[in-house]
Amino acid sequence: MAAAPARPSIDEVTVGEEIQGGDSDKPKGPKATLGQLIDALDERAYGLMLLLLAIPCCLPFVYILPQIVALPMLALSAQLALGREAPWLPRRLADRQFEIVSMRGTVERAERYLGWIERLSHSRFRAISDGIGGRIVGALLLIPCASILVPLPLTNTTPGIGVAVTALGLIERDGLLIILGLAIGIIWVFLLVFLGAEAISFAKDWLLGLF
Repeated sequence: MAAAPARPSIDEVTVGEEIQGGDSDKPKGPKATLGQLIDALDERAYGLMLLLLAIPCCLPFVYILPQIVALPMLALSAQLALGREAPWLPRRLADRQFEIVSMRGTVERAERYLGWIERLSHSRFRAISDGIGGRIVGALLLIPCASILVPLPLTNTTPGIGVAVTALGLIERDGLLIILGLAIGIIWVFLLVFLGAEAISFAKDWLLGLF
């Protein structure tokens, strides 16, 4: 992957005229499509989209919604692993419009929880986020994203935090932050699998001991 220019803000995304229809007296804010957002952010679109999708997964004891967003997260991670310059979306999804103000509000809410991490991040260890490093990151992201897809306790909150931190690292081109996020997500999944297998084995032995 080629080095990306400075990250544009959401306000810099090219937007069309306000959509007519509905209540004509009600003012409407400027809108953009997901496709326009991806074109404006280029490679950084991976990080932004993964961050926005990971935010609901960071909340404990929330089900169904994390499993819904896990599918596009897996698709984005796979495209990053395959080395695509920017995410590909089906035309119907790429043409979906959103209000700039609403998107900014979502980002600002995310900064309440992750803003302190962003303030500590800066561009470093670029090889981890560019080229073959970025493809490896995409492949490794499949592990926590697959965990989020499983509708069981403890499978989405910590992996979701790991994906969110990794996404911030991709946005800021911070290799250290990417490593931290991957470590959080992947180590938790392996511990969950290991402890889960141990717990099942213990329960089986305990039940057999009753008879």
